[in-house]
Amino acid sequence: MDAVVQHVIGGQRTGGSASRFSDVFNPATGQVARRVALGTRADVDAAVAAATAAFPGWAGTTPLARARVMFRFRELLEAHAKDMAAIITAEHGKVLSDAGGEVTRGLEVVEFACGIPDLLKGEFTDQVGRSVDSFSLRQPLGVVAGITPFNFPAMVPLWMAPVALACGNTFVLKPSERDPSASLLLAELFREAGLPDGAFNVVQGDKEAVDAILEHPGIAAVSFVGSTPIAEYIYRTGTAHGKRVQALGGAKNHMIVMPDADLEQATDALMGAGYGAAGERCMAISVAVAVGGVGDALIERLAPRVRALKVGPGTDPDAEMGPLVTRQHLDKVRGYVDTGVREGAKLVVDGRDLRLQGYEDGFYLGGCLFDDVKPAMRIYKEEIFGPVLSVVRVPQFDDALKLVNDHEYGNGTAVFTRDGDTARAFMHGVQVGMVGINVPIPVPVAYHSFGGWKRSLFGDHGVYGREGVRFYTKLKTVTSRWPTGIRAGAQYVMPTTG
Repeated sequence: MDAVVQHVIGGQRTGGSASRFSDVFNPATGQVARRVALGTRADVDAAVAAATAAFPGWAGTTPLARARVMFRFRELLEAHAKDMAAIITAEHGKVLSDAGGEVTRGLEVVEFACGIPDLLKGEFTDQVGRSVDSFSLRQPLGVVAGITPFNFPAMVPLWMAPVALACGNTFVLKPSERDPSASLLLAELFREAGLPDGAFNVVQGDKEAVDAILEHPGIAAVSFVGSTPIAEYIYRTGTAHGKRVQALGGAKNHMIVMPDADLEQATDALMGAGYGAAGERCMAISVAVAVGGVGDALIERLAPRVRALKVGPGTDPDAEMGPLVTRQHLDKVRGYVDTGVREGAKLVVDGRDLRLQGYEDGFYLGGCLFDDVKPAMRIYKEEIFGPVLSVVRVPQFDDALKLVNDHEYGNGTAVFTRDGDTARAFMHGVQVGMVGINVPIPVPVAYHSFGGWKRSLFGDHGVYGREGVRFYTKLKTVTSRWPTGIRAGAQYVMPTTG
């Protein structure tokens, strides 16, 4: 990887006009691995100009031709999947197997985008009036942008760009400055697949680049994934500047464990969903809701598993959990654990003192497990985004459902039970966008769509799937009549279909 991570504008890597740089760390060692150029408004202007110039030609290609580019891109990404996973692990810290899974889930959206000729088909109605037909079609918006988070530096851009491009738009990506290098490999593979120069651009940067994107008159739509405060800012600012915006925010995902649940299965689910990627997932389970008398048995199974978590650098094949992404984030998560102790929650497993020989400066935190967490506590209300699992105990299913529905976030949730009535009641009654029944991380497959409710999503559309196609296109409806030689004269009333 390069010593300085640059932009990609008009098909070329460039340092742009940046006079500011940010350090990119290897989270496993805590050492600076490289630097990233922080883009300016001038860099965003250049990227939008390149995307604008590329738009007419790219939008004018047939959906089938665009699909063939996506097919080639998919083959290239699959061939370079291990390279991409290595880049992700080097800068994010997640274990290689998890990084590989991220690439696979991104590939699924590319595969969905390969079907764009069918997805863009409109509707036709013959004879809506006498000798009058009507049909609809979906057309691209123009230049669109994606602002993506550190926790999935490949998957989230792949949620956005393939669908946007397949619909005929051109794209500007602003990746996280914490792990920016994956964006360069994506740009390289898109170009090798046959995407014209300027159709996919990358501007590295921080808030200056974000604000330039939100305010730029040449950008028609913005997609975002990140925390709720930033998602709300993105949505308000982008829409105030006349843009279509989808902004996915934070989460506090609950998993309800019923007394009849398979506890071994539930424990496995909580371990993977709570501590995978060090909890740095918007779909991580951070609250286990133990219903009835199941709490003691659940803690009895969880505690030794959390203590035995194999924590190490992401390149260690035996590691189950890697470091957190930065020292700043490590301090923030550790601070939440301190807060939980002060608030009176029972810290059953304390991972704050984890030290790894040879990696003393890495950003490591062991798994933490709280019991007897109350809804008024900060560790319950706020998104921690780290390897911290809270167990809340309630007497009945209705109490558990109310707990989930009362929370301000509504991203993902799950219930573990053997009872079909309970599962169905939960599915229908829960006020959350993505629901799992004995599935802890219910991330929809690519031909459905990803999106939360309440303060987990700002905007009307989720990402990828048919929701993505709708977001990245505008509907046009045509009503046509061809001259027949019969003139009816001027009509001064609203036309009808009679």
